[in-house]
Amino acid sequence: MSSARLAPTRLNLIRAQRRLERVEKGAGLLRRKREALVTELFRLARPAAGARQQIEEVARRGYRRLLDALAIKGQAGLRPLGWPERDLQVEIRAAQIWGVPVANITHRPPLARTIAARQVAPPSAGPTVSVTAGEFERLTEMLLDAATREMLIRRLGEALARASRQVHTLERRLTPELEHQMSLVRRTLEEREREEHLRLKHLGRRHRAAGQA
Repeated sequence: MSSARLAPTRLNLIRAQRRLERVEKGAGLLRRKREALVTELFRLARPAAGARQQIEEVARRGYRRLLDALAIKGQAGLRPLGWPERDLQVEIRAAQIWGVPVANITHRPPLARTIAARQVAPPSAGPTVSVTAGEFERLTEMLLDAATREMLIRRLGEALARASRQVHTLERRLTPELEHQMSLVRRTLEEREREEHLRLKHLGRRHRAAGQA
């Protein structure tokens, strides 16, 4: 809404005032939402940082083990030891935090297995291969456990950025624009009132002059 399209009437002035009140109320709600999102992100940040560090350490150790296993068995020797592939199924529950849709992994099967559960004869695998498999099973468990928190952090970060943009739009663009429009309408109405007052004053003088004649 531009000032050129806002007719200088008292009705439009009242409408603009009501719209300004709604804009200010909306900005207040968004500021509170933004503060709550920041608080939630800070609450998740420290555990997420610790989990990322642990994942990095396990991944580094696992890939070192994998290089050792490749050196012993070779790629052709390791590939059959990974068969058959495992079908992992997890249960996911949808939820919302401050209107932000998220998903939580409510159940997952245990991934770490014993040598017997891998159905690989110990002599054919060897200790290095078994240790390597265990490291990557643990890494997969940690990644699944961290997935929910990482997705939540990403969604909350996106919501925080969106709320900040909306607050900026309401406070830096719509509010000043409405205040400017209202100022122009008030000035025009005041000028009309002064002109009307002068006109009535002039008519009164003419009427008194005509009565004295």
